[in-house]
Amino acid sequence: MLPSVTYTQQPWAEHYSEIIDVRSPSEYLEDHIPGAINLPVLNDAERVEVGTIYQQVCSFTARKIGAALVTRNIYQHLSQHFAAKDPEYHPLIYCGRGGQRSISMASVLTQIGWEVTVLDGGYKTYRHYVRQQLEHLPEKFNYQILCGLTGSGKTYILSKLEKLGAQVLDLESLANHRGSLLGGEWHNKRSCQPSQKYFETQLLQVLQKFDPHQPVWIESESNKIGQIYLPQSLWQKMRQASCVEIQLPIAARVNFLLQEYSHLISSPEILKQKLEKLKSHCSWEKLIHWYQLIDAGAWEALVQDLLNSYYDPIYHRSLQSYFNQAERVLHISDLSDRSISNLLDSLLPNYASVT
Repeated sequence: MLPSVTYTQQPWAEHYSEIIDVRSPSEYLEDHIPGAINLPVLNDAERVEVGTIYQQVCSFTARKIGAALVTRNIYQHLSQHFAAKDPEYHPLIYCGRGGQRSISMASVLTQIGWEVTVLDGGYKTYRHYVRQQLEHLPEKFNYQILCGLTGSGKTYILSKLEKLGAQVLDLESLANHRGSLLGGEWHNKRSCQPSQKYFETQLLQVLQKFDPHQPVWIESESNKIGQIYLPQSLWQKMRQASCVEIQLPIAARVNFLLQEYSHLISSPEILKQKLEKLKSHCSWEKLIHWYQLIDAGAWEALVQDLLNSYYDPIYHRSLQSYFNQAERVLHISDLSDRSISNLLDSLLPNYASVT
């Protein structure tokens, strides 16, 4: 006897051979269940076509055309993706709301003989789970905020802490943005920020791996990184956390920033366009001065003036507004391996035993 389709509203509590997202590629790209693959039963253009016919012609005609397109696409998936699957194969399938798209795929696979589970409510069920978890899970951890002026190497230091076994929440990495006006990448389309939903999916994945009995190291951020907003529960816990401030000479900060943002030097016109957005925070005279430094290739002078005139004052104000006063201030001369090693010894006194 052939198996029938089963349904679940808690896919995270079970194990599946594979998780299949049958929504269109654009829906999948916006957000999806971690580990899911995309086998659309309607691609983006087809979905628009069927929807338009449904609205402008009639639902019956739309269903006929939609069924033909879905059947053709499922045939392609059967011929390619499912061709080598064994009899014990057990996938989880979901679409937007657990409706026709997932049922169409699931029905065909069960007719072959595979045990198939459909996510009841589809992606909407999963999204509700993510939002619910992010309302409470961030409150279970104690955070240690790493503070420091722009160019202090906070993200770099966090990466070193993580390699030593510390729990690190790298929000800038998850948001794919360095948290400032110049923090976004423009020379590579793959460097675009994720959607708000996918950011939250990734954030939940990271938090679920943490031990609530150990501190979580995190960089001082605002509640918005580029176009991404932090969950309110996380932001409130960050504001209550204790801070460690890193201080180093401005020359070392300038040198570090020139290495980290080397792509700015090769894109002077784009840099000017970015800096123009600061005109509401500074005078036109200052903006013209920065343009002159760019044209002259005076990169060290430009970075130092940007720090003194814009970044440092803004950082001081935001730090005073959002975070507690630093419990410890650690001075380092530069971000060399030796300086970082000494710093890590202060941040994690027992880090040598961790490695």
